[in-house]
Amino acid sequence: MKNAVRYSIVPGDPAAHLFFVTLTVDRPAPEGQQFSLPAWIPGSYMIREFSRNIVRIQGQCDGRRVALRKTDKHTWQAAPCGGPLVVQYEVYAWDLSVRAAHLDQTHGFFNGTSVFLQVCGQENEKHLVDILPPEGEQYAHWRVATSLPEAKARRYGFGSYLAANYDDLIDHPVEMGEFALMTFKAHGVAHDIVITGQVPNLDLARLAGDLRKICEAQITLFEPLTRRAPMKRFVFMTLVVGDGYGGLEHRASTALICARSDLPVKGQSEMSDGYRGFLGLCSHEYFHAWNVKRIKPAAFAPYDLRVESYTSLLWLFEGVTSYYDDLMLVRSGVIDEDAYCKLLAKTVNNVLKGSGRKKQSVAESSFDAWVKYYRQDENAGNAIVSYYAKGSLVGLALDLTIRTGTRGKKSLDDVMRALWVRYGRDFYTPEGGQGVSEPALEALLDEVAGFSLKRFLARFVNGTDDVPLADLLAPFGIDVQSNGKKAKPGLGARTSRDGQDCKLSAIVEGGAAHKAGLSAGDMLVAIDGLRVTATNLDALLGRYRSGDQVAVHVFRRDELMQRQLVLAVDDAPQLKLSPSAKPARAAKLRADWLSQPG
Repeated sequence: MKNAVRYSIVPGDPAAHLFFVTLTVDRPAPEGQQFSLPAWIPGSYMIREFSRNIVRIQGQCDGRRVALRKTDKHTWQAAPCGGPLVVQYEVYAWDLSVRAAHLDQTHGFFNGTSVFLQVCGQENEKHLVDILPPEGEQYAHWRVATSLPEAKARRYGFGSYLAANYDDLIDHPVEMGEFALMTFKAHGVAHDIVITGQVPNLDLARLAGDLRKICEAQITLFEPLTRRAPMKRFVFMTLVVGDGYGGLEHRASTALICARSDLPVKGQSEMSDGYRGFLGLCSHEYFHAWNVKRIKPAAFAPYDLRVESYTSLLWLFEGVTSYYDDLMLVRSGVIDEDAYCKLLAKTVNNVLKGSGRKKQSVAESSFDAWVKYYRQDENAGNAIVSYYAKGSLVGLALDLTIRTGTRGKKSLDDVMRALWVRYGRDFYTPEGGQGVSEPALEALLDEVAGFSLKRFLARFVNGTDDVPLADLLAPFGIDVQSNGKKAKPGLGARTSRDGQDCKLSAIVEGGAAHKAGLSAGDMLVAIDGLRVTATNLDALLGRYRSGDQVAVHVFRRDELMQRQLVLAVDDAPQLKLSPSAKPARAAKLRADWLSQPG
């Protein structure tokens, strides 16, 4: 394709984890073409410096070398040439995550932000990519999975793929290797499930059936009349490992990592916790196809992938998505009300156990994601709150507040549809789209609800008040009570395994370890003269009661220290949520909330 920006990418040396990339620019800038690589990837708010993985780079024009001068950490300037300008470079790919690139003899995966240099000034041209196979018989059965539209390639095959522009190019990750594949349709749109990794007796049919229900429920939420999905095709691409969890959203696909035990097994009909969690992850990333990929905060319209882009609205785009991910499981019929209440209780208890929630609002957590949430240290639980977890509770509270205040006539569903209509439709058209600002969101909430939500936002979004869940859930027939489990005395610290030793990984502010002067990183050696190992701490503590004083020996660096510690129970409440059969009015309100509208 003449005048398009053209790339070829090949797993050139899987054993060395190297992708070889060739970039051809037919019409380089006369003064010298500039290239750059993103510093971060949308959906993961941390500067990752992807350019550090470029091992070698060189340019040539008409068979002669063209000098490339690096002008900053992720930008190169080519010397003037007439064109076509060809840039060849190698990318080291050994990040086993959903955010970057990974390559070995078993599979290859990449996000465009990690491997495709941006041709500055030609971002809006068409971008053509040749995805080529590695050499060798052992790779003869490799296929390609991506939501990129095919140019000359056959679906799932190596060959040419086409992107409308650079922004489009970097929003379709690519998986290559041997993988299990199944396709289902949700309201007429094809959805592919791609599973890379060994999974004995994988029940793909069950997974496809459950995902179809979830996807159709979400499509119906945003488009109750047309039931039209925002994409022509969607791909769930999943890398299976021994132990792992994560996902990253894209406009027509999602990249996922899960543990082998999370996937359903043929002949086993029960819903395991792992499988329920995996469905929640899929639900979360699919909801992002609307909320953040097309409905965006103003700071992301458009993205500037060179520097941090600050917004205080991640609680809306991640937290509210976290609220809907589990809600869609129960609305679609994949889980029942009891299971949903258990998931909700787990989130509540996780939020309540961190004192950071009293110091940081979800709006502040959103703004500081770049330096705090994505760069957590041993003091994180005492200093920050998750805009995912508490944000999901704020979403729940907002939904129930609107439902109660309008007597069931309006809900958070109406807010999401209003956001979709006003902000989501035109973002990927040539003229671009408008992102949501904080004042615009506040005005929209008041408009949809028909009453002011300023006090709600002041307390729970911009303030640090705990969400009054018991009061909010009571009209819907959900009881909030203590879980009845007797708390055991503890150290007031989180521990981790370090070989056969027990390490204090985090200290709870105000807890027993804090008061005794212990610190994160201390190696726990003994309690009352008895050796502590990586596996026996709970058994040792089980012989004591709250209030007992014990002698604790720890190594801090290479110095042995003794401290007197008074054991105490965790004072964070542990709650359980359960639906009640009566009164009838509450049961109806709950059914309206937890059932699929329409």
